[in-house]
Amino acid sequence: MSTDGNRVTIADAVDAYLQRKAVGDPDGPGAGTYASNAESILRRWAEWLEHTHDVTTFATLDETALRAYATELRTRTDRGEYTASTASTYYAVVRAFCSWCVRGGIIEANPAASERAESALPTAESTANSEFWSPTQRRRLVTTIRERALEATSTESSDAERRNRLREYAIVALLAHSDVRGSELFRVPDDERRSGATWDDVDFYTGTIRVLGKSQRLEEVPLPAPARTPLRRYRVVLDPPSNEWPLFPTRHAPSIAAQVRTTLAERGHTDEEIDAMFADATSVELARERDIAPPAITTEGARSVLKRLCAEANVDVDGEYLTPRGVRGNVDDTDSQFRREASTTKSTLRASIFERTIAVPESQPVIDVDSSERDD
Repeated sequence: MSTDGNRVTIADAVDAYLQRKAVGDPDGPGAGTYASNAESILRRWAEWLEHTHDVTTFATLDETALRAYATELRTRTDRGEYTASTASTYYAVVRAFCSWCVRGGIIEANPAASERAESALPTAESTANSEFWSPTQRRRLVTTIRERALEATSTESSDAERRNRLREYAIVALLAHSDVRGSELFRVPDDERRSGATWDDVDFYTGTIRVLGKSQRLEEVPLPAPARTPLRRYRVVLDPPSNEWPLFPTRHAPSIAAQVRTTLAERGHTDEEIDAMFADATSVELARERDIAPPAITTEGARSVLKRLCAEANVDVDGEYLTPRGVRGNVDDTDSQFRREASTTKSTLRASIFERTIAVPESQPVIDVDSSERDD
């Protein structure tokens, strides 16, 4: 072990590592969400080392300590606190951190990469269920939600009920029929760059949506008709005041009220004026009236919605529910071949890759078909 490792504390090295990740590491997984997740994992690991093994510096961090950590993860998995995949993810973050320390000359070898330490991790067979569901299960969920949405639009349902059903259908359809990830559609609280997709990101003409990809760059993702049509119908009933409105606004009243109050204060209104506004209208009404975009629903909020929908549709496997990633299916989590880096401006003349050319004889009159009918 290097002499640097004898005097560098693990906590200090974690701080340096997270700072590097927060601004983007060209040799690492990226910034933003990764740095946020890694911070929680690494800080808990460092605290666990100190409290259970009195290890605070790299001088005493060895293979034995890492095997003990792997054993702890396995124990928690056996108790049902973690899934095997979650335990593997936690350990992988620690292993990546130790590799970074090796590259930085803090330690000579990665103690987390030893076969003896890793052999104590729970195996994939420790969990009975897969994060990804079968096409039949996904199809059952999508069909149930679609039928319920269409029923709401064709009956005497209230505006709120119709809007709610179409919202649910749009969420499920986007996740099931496009290559958009949940973290690209919904707000990630610990990543200020991931504030949720807005209507300005959607181009119905070209059939694409602009998202912040895992590459930390804006990317354009195709929206096939099965995803595009439910989204278009939902937009009609949502009737957003502006394109800056999120696709899926939160329904958490305190969050909406806080956003409205903050924005009104930034616009120069006094506390007394703001209180008077709230005395005459709800936060949602003020947001629409003053064109103040509410926060988007969070990724955790979207998970809760899907959990409820799975229960209502009687779609489950041993009590589990379909996560946003699971709705998308077992796809490669690397950038899809259909994605491309988004341009700074969207060309309104670019044809959708999903549109098809229709040949019409010269003698046959051309009928202008509304785009919404084409999608349907």
